Amino acid sequence: MRNTCNWHIFDGNHHLLQESEEYTSWFDGSRSTEVLEHSLHDNYHQAEHNRAFFNNRNILVINVMSSPCSGKTSLLEASIGILEEYGVSVAVIESNLGTGNDTNLIRKYGTSVLQITPRVDRHLDAGMINKAIMELDFDKVDILFMENVVNFVCPVIFDLGQHLNIVLLSVAEGDDKASKYPVIFQEADAVLLTKADLLPDFDNFSIQSVKRAVCELSDKTDIITLSAKNGIGMDIWVTWLQESLIQYRSSQHHNMAL
Repeated sequence: MRNTCNWHIFDGNHHLLQESEEYTSWFDGSRSTEVLEHSLHDNYHQAEHNRAFFNNRNILVINVMSSPCSGKTSLLEASIGILEEYGVSVAVIESNLGTGNDTNLIRKYGTSVLQITPRVDRHLDAGMINKAIMELDFDKVDILFMENVVNFVCPVIFDLGQHLNIVLLSVAEGDDKASKYPVIFQEADAVLLTKADLLPDFDNFSIQSVKRAVCELSDKTDIITLSAKNGIGMDIWVTWLQESLIQYRSSQHHNMAL
């Protein structure tokens, strides 16, 4: 199967679907759009199955997305300790193409964690998550974090069965990423501006520019500036998680009452 990470269709690449373009067809002459629709259709049903699995156990699932070196694992490490102080139990699914370093870092906290290693040319999809959750211990788990593959394109295309999407943008990456990669930021429930301790060294990074760009894409996305290293904003982030968990379980209770 050709690189599915390039399949998301929006104004900037819609011209590639015109019949006059070479990218419209596969070697057998079938339409790339048909392959995309079939793949997404199958993934959608698997994602719904995953979501039902989590809902039956009252587990809030958060899809964590970013480019490399944004601080996802450091954020999870810092969050796990604080959440446990509040009685919130966490499990983690790690997605890494190479080493198991991140998984080992999470495991040292006694957290239930499992690593998924997609092939180099693969995205993370609902089927992979389904296999992973069969191996994890979800006893008394409140929140499951899924640390997705590291880029701003592939992770947002395939529903995994999550309830919330989180996008990390580190100060060192620049403040123009929401404009360059609008789809992933548009789908985010929260954007975390990480490594805030580096702001004095990156004085050309404008928090206001990021907020303005994100708000133009979605008026429902929360933006939190934080640093897992020195704790800046971690209280706001953890409060956001707790409130999200309360809202999720309240909606679950409401749905069961209907």
